[in-house]
Amino acid sequence: MYHRVPAAAAATDRGVLATDSGELDYVVSLDQVPCWSDAEQRSSLAYENDDPSNFSDPLTASSSGAENGVNGSVSRFPVDHEINSKIYLWRGNPWNLEVDAVINSTNENLDEAHSSPGLHAAAGPGLAEECASLGGCRTGMAKVTHAYDLPARRIIHTVGPKYAVKYHTAAENALSHCYRSCFELLIENGLQSIAMGCIYTENKNYPREPAAHVAIRTVRRFLEKQKDGITAVVFCTITSSDTEIYKRLLPLYFPRDKHEEEVALSKLPADVGDENGETTIDERKIRIKHLPILTPDFPKSPITREEPPVADPGLALRRNSTYLDSYLDPVFMSLIKDPDQRRVEQWQKAAQARNGFHFSKLLGFGDLGGPPLTAAEEYSLHSRYLAKANNLTLSEIADMKIIYRGGVDSEGRPVMVVVGAHFLLRCLDLERFVLYVVKEFEPLIQKPYTIVYFHSAASLQPQPDLGWMRRLQQILGRKHQHNLHAIYILHPTFGLKTAILGLQMFVDGEAWKKVVYVDRLLQLFRYVPREQLTIPDFVFQHDLEVNGGKGLIVDPRTKYVYPRP
Repeated sequence: MYHRVPAAAAATDRGVLATDSGELDYVVSLDQVPCWSDAEQRSSLAYENDDPSNFSDPLTASSSGAENGVNGSVSRFPVDHEINSKIYLWRGNPWNLEVDAVINSTNENLDEAHSSPGLHAAAGPGLAEECASLGGCRTGMAKVTHAYDLPARRIIHTVGPKYAVKYHTAAENALSHCYRSCFELLIENGLQSIAMGCIYTENKNYPREPAAHVAIRTVRRFLEKQKDGITAVVFCTITSSDTEIYKRLLPLYFPRDKHEEEVALSKLPADVGDENGETTIDERKIRIKHLPILTPDFPKSPITREEPPVADPGLALRRNSTYLDSYLDPVFMSLIKDPDQRRVEQWQKAAQARNGFHFSKLLGFGDLGGPPLTAAEEYSLHSRYLAKANNLTLSEIADMKIIYRGGVDSEGRPVMVVVGAHFLLRCLDLERFVLYVVKEFEPLIQKPYTIVYFHSAASLQPQPDLGWMRRLQQILGRKHQHNLHAIYILHPTFGLKTAILGLQMFVDGEAWKKVVYVDRLLQLFRYVPREQLTIPDFVFQHDLEVNGGKGLIVDPRTKYVYPRP
């Protein structure tokens, strides 16, 4: 399907050798494409004798050359030979180049009909299948796929914005973000060379020349920060009009000598963006200032600490402003801590403020203090933890098999299984475990459900104190307590029963009074059928060791339980 193009032919007219059908039947390597800093490129420039209006962006150009910094100002894009050596201008399809990645301008659905014409045909049917599995892409963002039949290693897909003069700035910044997202993916995937066409489509009405300004200046700004991570950037043009636009604009942002740098001072648009190439509007910048700190000489009206309650809320607005001076912190605009972290600190401070003697601590139950939560506070706490859990990958907690879904109990209620012996406190991040519990319990607590707890051999492992259990219960919320039908505890010990009694006394009697102690597996199967549970092997072994031959004969290979005759 491919054949190499001779270097002389590739250099002719920037390598215009594309077939009419757009299919890929030749490959051009980077050493066959003239670099922007090469001497032969300079002969193609004719802007010195042209009308200056041809080079400015009509939407952003200034009417006065002095405003653009001609009179002795420092160039905003000075000569940088190292960056210039990475820039190429080539006429042809990007996917004909042998580079690490090519950019595909597409739509939110990443479908073939709205992609760069000819790219899917050249890459083969595998590309469309992979694009369909990506779940789309938002405007201004980018996603990467394999290149399949292309000589490139990867294809980076991005979605350009729709254009309207009324929202010119928003379109510029979205387009700039397209290029930046593509280059960030290039770096993240360990790639170094990239070829790209113009990321805009005629059906989105984006003007060609303003789009070229955004593309070139965004690339320049990115290379200034990531100069060492990228070896080549190829601007690819298909039409002669696009080629002429890039010929005229590239010297403005990538000047190759002092003469081009000086000419660029009068030709650049008034707004060339910030350090990322994005357009900035001063009126929309957020300014945060501290409140003025009152000096000792500032006259203050006397403040009466004990004032009668105000019946009319409007009176508060008519008071002297100095009334609030003592209540306002000059740094109130600073960032605050995570609300859950603040809640933990509040509990700790409350515990320190109380008398050092605690009956619960004396019994070894841990600190059961802390402010009680209202229903609204519990709901807010649960919502925050659930949102965090849904944004995290907690596979290492799932692999420990501490908590997992079972089937249903004898009355059809869903069952959650907890294995105490798998709760290795020394190997567990308790905060991540709480997030995992919240995520796993969320589908169950919406309706009546059952918990089966295997305490078999769990007494050999250290367990969290009741203070932690109280916090976990508050995070799960009141719906968890209300819909919980029963907690079946298999093989309970005296220490566990003492802890449950402490939970009933100090934490919550409503939920922990639903505990049902089960001494044998056969007794547990009366509440939850055997086929509805996945039981670890050591639970069967522990049952035999504790109960001997009473009531059960267990086959550890098949895990079937037979009543003893």
